[in-house]
Amino acid sequence: MPICITCTEPTPYLYTVYSDSAYNLRLEQCKTCLSFADPYVEHDSLTLILDLILLKRGVYKHLLYNRGSEPRTVSETKKATIPTSPSNAELAREKARWMRILHLGSGTVLVDAFIRWAQLNPTICADISQWSNDTSVVFLRILVGCFVETVAFHGGVMLASIFVLHISDWLTAASYFRGEGVSGVRQQFRISLIPLSVLYSSFTKYFLLFLLTIWRPSASKIDGTPYRHQGPPYVNALVIRALEIWDEDKLDREWVVRNILGGVAAGFGLRVVLDCHPFFTTAVILSGWVVKTAVAELLRDWVSVDQDVWLAYSIP
Repeated sequence: MPICITCTEPTPYLYTVYSDSAYNLRLEQCKTCLSFADPYVEHDSLTLILDLILLKRGVYKHLLYNRGSEPRTVSETKKATIPTSPSNAELAREKARWMRILHLGSGTVLVDAFIRWAQLNPTICADISQWSNDTSVVFLRILVGCFVETVAFHGGVMLASIFVLHISDWLTAASYFRGEGVSGVRQQFRISLIPLSVLYSSFTKYFLLFLLTIWRPSASKIDGTPYRHQGPPYVNALVIRALEIWDEDKLDREWVVRNILGGVAAGFGLRVVLDCHPFFTTAVILSGWVVKTAVAELLRDWVSVDQDVWLAYSIP
């Protein structure tokens, strides 16, 4: 059953479609908070992608819980048609989620492999004429390595999430939390929502990494000297030393985007699904990182690239 993206209460329908036109629809109002249940049903794909990059909670709830929900259909005689049985509709939506995971996961692995290959082979990335059979073998190995790491990361996250949910249920049953009801997010929880939320959270990270791969920032000026912080008008050694970390020759933007921003985005997406304290979502992400780093340690010799760089960029 779909939910209201404002208060997360389950609602039978998100909108009503009239038979005279597919575009003649009316949004349903949530009976609990009196807001529109899901305004995103009227938005196009570009708006959804932009809101995903901006990490808006409402678009996560729409894509995870409400996407593919059947509307209420009203004919010319003003009689509502009989919808599909709830069990069949839920089964179809669950199947659609796993197919979406397969499609998004394939694209994510391919983009991740290209970004890592570009980081490990900057000269070939800049000049495609240097592509050779050996380069293809290296790219294929990186692609396989990214696939194995992604499966390991999602597996670790799913196992940690199940463990966290058991702890959360135990705390909910305790006397301190007995007065709180179960939210609509937890009522509609499915195991497929965990990897799907992590994949949606990767949009922000891979969008910025893809831009940094195409348009690489120059680490030095025209005369060859690196860009450095000029410092404030007053002299303070502590402040100047602290600001030197932003110098072009010291700051690795790709590492910051992949590790810091990627971890924050993944934790944000999991919090929408698990509906728990940020401490637990942080523990889940760290568990996935540990599993993925262990797998990356096993694969780095087989990939036959710069091992230190491979491990540095293995964290999602």
